[in-house]
Amino acid sequence: MPDLSEEDRAAVRSVRASVMRLSRRLRNQRIDTALSTTESSVLGTLARCGPATPGELARKEHVQPPSMTRIIANLEAKSLVRREPHPEDRRQVVVTKTEEADTMLEASRRKRDEWLAVRVEQLTDEEWELLVRAAPVLERLADL
Repeated sequence: MPDLSEEDRAAVRSVRASVMRLSRRLRNQRIDTALSTTESSVLGTLARCGPATPGELARKEHVQPPSMTRIIANLEAKSLVRREPHPEDRRQVVVTKTEEADTMLEASRRKRDEWLAVRVEQLTDEEWELLVRAAPVLERLADL
């Protein structure tokens, strides 16, 4: 760990624990519990970034290519993704989410947003303002 004061180390632990607990609680609000967290994450990546090759998905999801091949096969079997020929390289395929995946992702987002909105209503105005201001910082941390 970098050279941090004990107070900063405690703050790091607190942020980590809080974000992980909130993430776990949000994850429990999923619509389709038949999907693994990795499968859900791959669909989210496709929603954010658009169609991708299996190799690109493996890099973005920090998994080995053979694992991504299995994940894509599982999602394809559930009609949530489809493989299409790569427009420039016939040796590759591009993975695209289906309309069924879009519908499921939207319902899941809506359920999570509703769950979070109920909890946000319990915050003070000052806490809400602080949380809104912290959101871009948390987003940046997630992307580093």
